[in-house]
Amino acid sequence: MDEVTNFVTENQEVVYHHLISIVIALVIFVIGRWIAKGITGVLERALVARAIDKAVVSFLGSIVYTLIMIAVLLMALSHIGVQTTSFIAILGAAGLAVGLALQGSLANFASGVLIIIFRPFKAGHFIDAGGVMGTVDKIEIFQTILKTPDNKKVMIPNAQITGGAITNFSAEPTRRVDLVIGISYDSDLRKAKQILADILAADERILPEPAPVIAIGELADSSVNILVRPWVNAADYWGVYWGTLEKVKLTFDEQGIGIPFPQMDVHLHSNKQEN
Repeated sequence: MDEVTNFVTENQEVVYHHLISIVIALVIFVIGRWIAKGITGVLERALVARAIDKAVVSFLGSIVYTLIMIAVLLMALSHIGVQTTSFIAILGAAGLAVGLALQGSLANFASGVLIIIFRPFKAGHFIDAGGVMGTVDKIEIFQTILKTPDNKKVMIPNAQITGGAITNFSAEPTRRVDLVIGISYDSDLRKAKQILADILAADERILPEPAPVIAIGELADSSVNILVRPWVNAADYWGVYWGTLEKVKLTFDEQGIGIPFPQMDVHLHSNKQEN
């Protein structure tokens, strides 16, 4: 009877000991996660205070948080009796296998590092990359987040961005607006060019240097195409683009300058059959 009692008591102590270890491990994990978030938040605020790019801050914060959580997880496992040395070896072998299986994810991570190092764009830049046009919101470990002009959030794998052409519309402070204005052959060409020059001169958003270009681009089938190329600040691009087209149409209508449109002449031939 005493032996049974001792056996039960010993088992109870073992179970109790394991329960305490598990509870402490959970506490370590929860507190470690809270500390990881805190350290990451402090780091991000410090980097922002130093005027570091928002995208870089987000990327570094993600890496720091991941590394701290790995350390916390190892500490929690060690407390419940898992041999971390063996676990790290197993984790390394598993990591190799997972790495081979997740080559795409590793490529995205490597591409994220390249984006941070070479910085082809920054947070707030408007870009065309990976088949998507939008404003850069964040650069994360595996993906870059863009916000499209119609306020959609698009997450693009980093490898898809670095694997193709990147067009950065915000890299330079100024942009050239390229317009093609067609007038009819019977319209006064000199008058049309003068009207275009006056429209550009009256718009304060158009920069005086480099000087706007107004030149004949093509003698097309049904129109004389005039190239209109003013320079503007990057933020004014679309406003000038749309506003100039509207102003040209209204002014040409008032001044009698014809803007041709495609026409098709259809000729009907009747065949008389002889009986």
